[in-house]
Amino acid sequence: MTDFLDEKRKEIESRLRELRPLVDEYNRLEQASRALAGVGGQAQTRRRGGARRGTTTGRRRRGRPRGSGTRSIQALELVKAQPGITIRELADAMKIKANYLYRVMPTLEQEGKVKRRNGGWHPA
Repeated sequence: MTDFLDEKRKEIESRLRELRPLVDEYNRLEQASRALAGVGGQAQTRRRGGARRGTTTGRRRRGRPRGSGTRSIQALELVKAQPGITIRELADAMKIKANYLYRVMPTLEQEGKVKRRNGGWHPA
């Protein structure tokens, strides 16, 4: 019986030695993943008890980035077709409310796709 126990102990110790590098690698990768969680807007922190909060910066938006939807593309095409078009005219042409475009157009301007001149929007 002692031979059997000794043999099993040796097998276990041997297997532990084999697995140690993999466990160490797992721990390093887990630490790297946590460190990178805050890069590129993926930051999420955990409170005690495992409950999740929002992003750590408080500034990040949920959902897709501003100006990345089909409405912004449609608005840009209309601006290219009708330079000097106003937001109200854009809204009428797109059959949407103007307040949506008051968010979309400044984003397109920041991206350098359009410019605002004389109360209208022009292609950049």
